[in-house]
Amino acid sequence: MCKYKLPSLTVDGIIQIDDRIVLIKRKNPPFKDSWAFPGGFVEYGETTENAVMREIYEETNLKTKIKHLLGVYSDPNRDPRGHTVSVVYILKYIDGILKGSDDAKEAKLFKIEEVKDLDLAFDHKKIFEDYLLFKKENEKIIK
Repeated sequence: MCKYKLPSLTVDGIIQIDDRIVLIKRKNPPFKDSWAFPGGFVEYGETTENAVMREIYEETNLKTKIKHLLGVYSDPNRDPRGHTVSVVYILKYIDGILKGSDDAKEAKLFKIEEVKDLDLAFDHKKIFEDYLLFKKENEKIIK
């Protein structure tokens, strides 16, 4: 047993389909009924890459493929349940019909301009802003 307090490891995924972003409406606290990127906790023995594709499929019914690592978000206050570190990926839509399930009450496509006006869960507004900056700086590779 580890004598140190350890943060939990989570993943989040950004999927852009045409000019729209996939968001889920959270079914459970914290941030119940708030919009967020699909994601969740990494299971013991699972890679973050497999975890993000699994979580996205469970919450949105979409099959995806990782394109890029956006970043690691580790502010100890990002989750009111405790210290979580999230590895955030940009993914490409492969297949599936969008629908909310598992921890997602709903899954929906939002225009980028609409997402800018939403009050997103956790630190997902910061993650979204970082995504827009990444996209602008890497226009040729993001497609």
